[in-house]
This record gives sequence, C-alpha cells and structure tokens, in this order.
Amino acid sequence: MNPLLKFEKYEIPIIARRYQYQFSETELIDMKDQVSHRGYLTKGQLIKIAFWKAPRSSKHAIKNSEEYVSEITRLAFKSQNERVRIEVLNLLDGVSWPTASVILHLFHTDPYPIIDFRALWSVSLEVPKQYTFDFWWTYVNFCRLLANKTGVDMRTLDRALWQYSKENQTTKIQ
Repeated sequence: MNPLLKFEKYEIPIIARRYQYQFSETELIDMKDQVSHRGYLTKGQLIKIAFWKAPRSSKHAIKNSEEYVSEITRLAFKSQNERVRIEVLNLLDGVSWPTASVILHLFHTDPYPIIDFRALWSVSLEVPKQYTFDFWWTYVNFCRLLANKTGVDMRTLDRALWQYSKENQTTKIQ
C-alpha cells in the first residue's frame, strides 16, 4: 500500500474551498469544545455524528446505552495507544471504521483524517474488503505528513481529498 496524491499539493486549499457535502458539519464542529471539556461523547452526539457520516446505518447507533457511549469514547480519547483509539470505537453499534475516523478527526486532540472511499481514491488507494489497523495507520501517517508538508490543517486536507474525488472520480462506486 503506497498512497499517492492524485493532484498537486499546492491545490489542497483551492479544492478544499469548493467542498460541498450533503449535510452541514457546522453542528458537529461546534460540539468540539463541549466534548473536549467533558472528555467523551454523549449518545445524542454519537447519533448526530453517525447520521452525518452514514445516514442509512446510523439508526444502529441508537442501540448504544448512554453509559456505553461515554465509556468507549472516553477510552478512545484518553488512550495513548493508536490501535486502541480507533478500534475501540468500532465496538459501538452503528460505528465502523469511517465513522470512528470522523470521531477522532473532529474530537481528538491529535490530527486524524476521515477514512472514506472518496478520500482513499484521491490518494490512489482502493477501499479494502476489510479495514485493518495497519491500513488505517498507513493512511493516517500519509495524511499527517502531507498536511505538515503543505501547512494545512487536517480538516482542510480532508475536505480537499473528498471534493477532488467528488469532482473527478468516474468509476462506479460499490
């Protein structure tokens, strides 16, 4: 697995400014201070995040108890182990790797990209049949290095990767 950006690095901020997603992310971004102060997500916040990322499967997030959501997300935010951070979130009903990556992207203090078929396409990667930590960690490190080299924050990079695919990906999506 060798990620390779499909467009020029200098284009990241330009493409990111064209970003348009079907649902507004403003409410999610506005939750950051509250989540950071508390140290975990509430069930209601998890449901909003799951709906933003995957509306069809978000109904499963309702199955989680309030206590379970707070314990799992607290562990993900406090852990020093990268594998624990991402994989523990997948224990939540309605959360798979892409939604777990949104949680870390928006609410962890360290920079994390959102793993998404569009973003992966923009860095010349195929969506794996099953995500693994090694795949995830390679992608995270590639995105962190790219963001650092280009002087953009992870949200800007994520928007650019998603938007570039939206504008240019012509292959049929599974």
